Amino acid sequence: MLLLAATTFAAAGGIHYQTPMLGQMAAEFGVDNAAIGWIPTASFGGFLVGITFLVPLGDRLDKRRLIITQHCAAVVMLVAAGFAPNLVALAASCFLIGMCACYAQAVVPLVAELAPASERGRAVGTLLSALFLGILFGRLAGGFVASHLGWRAMYWIGAAILGLLTPALIARLPHSAPKTGLPYPQLLASMVTLVRTHADMRRVVLIQLLLGICYGGFWATIATMLLKVHALGPQVAGLIGIPGAAGILVARPAGRMLDLRGPGPIVVIGISAIIAAYGVFAFGVWWVAALALGAVLLDCGLRATMVANQTIVNSLAPDARSRSNTIFGFSVWSGNAAGAFIATSALAASGWLAVCAVSALAAGAALAVQLRSKNRGRSPISAERP
Repeated sequence: MLLLAATTFAAAGGIHYQTPMLGQMAAEFGVDNAAIGWIPTASFGGFLVGITFLVPLGDRLDKRRLIITQHCAAVVMLVAAGFAPNLVALAASCFLIGMCACYAQAVVPLVAELAPASERGRAVGTLLSALFLGILFGRLAGGFVASHLGWRAMYWIGAAILGLLTPALIARLPHSAPKTGLPYPQLLASMVTLVRTHADMRRVVLIQLLLGICYGGFWATIATMLLKVHALGPQVAGLIGIPGAAGILVARPAGRMLDLRGPGPIVVIGISAIIAAYGVFAFGVWWVAALALGAVLLDCGLRATMVANQTIVNSLAPDARSRSNTIFGFSVWSGNAAGAFIATSALAASGWLAVCAVSALAAGAALAVQLRSKNRGRSPISAERP
């Protein structure tokens, strides 16, 4: 678990180093804000492509082989990004970094496979804590290193961190037997069958899509809102990411609670926290501290819900855990993208309170979906317990 958590932590930072460095990159290449926006677009686009087309291979191949291959490729791509001579080369490197970094999503089904059913929630919670902490580290380290050594140095340091883990992965990462011999096209098509077959999968996908709208909408508009309403720059927006990382402290306790009480109560509490967060965010028009407090509630609610729902997904089809994680990740990232578009449009048309209203409605719809789900007897998690 220590090795897998450290690997997940290091991999998660790869696509988030850029966040505070974009201004420095734009200045070096002499491009405007619209052009430099291709860097995060390429990174997150590559991540989504990797989740969709590479993570499912974990059911057809030895997960050890898949993880180590992507890990080593990520090292190469990080080094290449550090040497990028122009914006196009950097965007291409960032796209490939995103594709490689998605192997963190292959580690989750491996942990779910190795952990006993009675401890699976705790194990997944531990891994997601490392993932969330890696995202925070990527954002903070990117800003610090870029300020002192330049943005290129951050990519080289990121490659070095992954490189230090490589010998341990090769020596210690366990093998995982393939779960299916389906040809690759059928492997991808089978994900549609998984969604059709499992009502719990459909419920989780819808809930995470709705909650992704809430999360993506906040982070896509907070910097613009602070500038327009409070005349505060990007440094303050970045600092809100610190209280907004409170979910790191929630993931493991949520996993332990899940092992004891099942996922239902955690999902309800998590969604309720997100609804409360947007009630607090509404006061951000007059009180900046409300934005930091709301960020704590938003992240805690989202992370707790993700731990519960991702554990459910990994319990539905033991022979298709990689494909199940692909479905889960696609719903989360699609929600984030949709939320960014919806919230940006709402902010431009009607202001911050419109952003809060739209996101609160999305969270309310997610809560309704959870509460209306019928009790089908034992959950897929408890059904595996002796």
